[in-house]
Amino acid sequence: MQVPAPFDYRRATSVGDAIALLQDYGPDSRVIAGGHSLLPMMRLRLARPEVLIDINHLTELDYIRVDGSFLKIGAMVRHVTLQTSHLAAEYYPIFAEAEAQIADPLVRNRGTVGGSLCQADPAEDLSAVFSALKANVVIAHRSGTRKVPISEFHTGPYTTILEADEILTEVEVPLRSNTGSAYEKVERRVGDWAIAAVGAMVRIEEGLVSEAGIGLTAVRADHFRAKEAEDSLVGRPPSTEAIAEAASLAATHCDPFADQRGPEDYKRHLVEELTKRALSRAMNRSLPEVH
Repeated sequence: MQVPAPFDYRRATSVGDAIALLQDYGPDSRVIAGGHSLLPMMRLRLARPEVLIDINHLTELDYIRVDGSFLKIGAMVRHVTLQTSHLAAEYYPIFAEAEAQIADPLVRNRGTVGGSLCQADPAEDLSAVFSALKANVVIAHRSGTRKVPISEFHTGPYTTILEADEILTEVEVPLRSNTGSAYEKVERRVGDWAIAAVGAMVRIEEGLVSEAGIGLTAVRADHFRAKEAEDSLVGRPPSTEAIAEAASLAATHCDPFADQRGPEDYKRHLVEELTKRALSRAMNRSLPEVH
């Protein structure tokens, strides 16, 4: 039986307490919330923290609300909560679509939004979703907080900009009028990691695309994003031709590699096709006016 290396356990009573514990125990400590990413890595001894700091009971980070011009999602929101949130779906149906395809009910019931982003798995779904929505993450430290665009949060596979004594506390998504969103994913079987997946956000004003976001996962896109494809859409009518050009750019500028899930050319084909589908559905959706 595979078992983790020995470790100590501490239960944080607040965000401030968690940060203090991280400072006390240093870089060999790790925060644990749902645990569905970290614990399997510990059992395989791919991760060997000396101290686990449990934030699972920090209800202060469990919320979905509108605050000013942002939809704010606490880091301890469970996947199933985001999946079934009427408030999140009112503005961005991409959340329910993506969450319904993440793993299985057991994982969705326990896993958290913040845990998924901090794991920084290159095939993780929510990183692509939040990249498409051009979200910001809020990071707490001893002296206060800092806000960082999601495009700067991930620095590579399984790595983020978080310092050893920092915690991701919130994700904030700008609210946009006249905006649609959608998520498309291909997996080998239900609950598996994606072979490729695409999230799309499109804002249309006066008949032209005024803003676009395209997030990619499992295909080694830079910061989970297809920026060249996004830029190609802005200022153009939401046409079949514009979608096809953006989809081709998304497939060209990602960098998939061959593995047990398929060869490189197959994954590029999936990116192109899924980008077309996600953009088409996003363009056909309209959202309420944001005041």
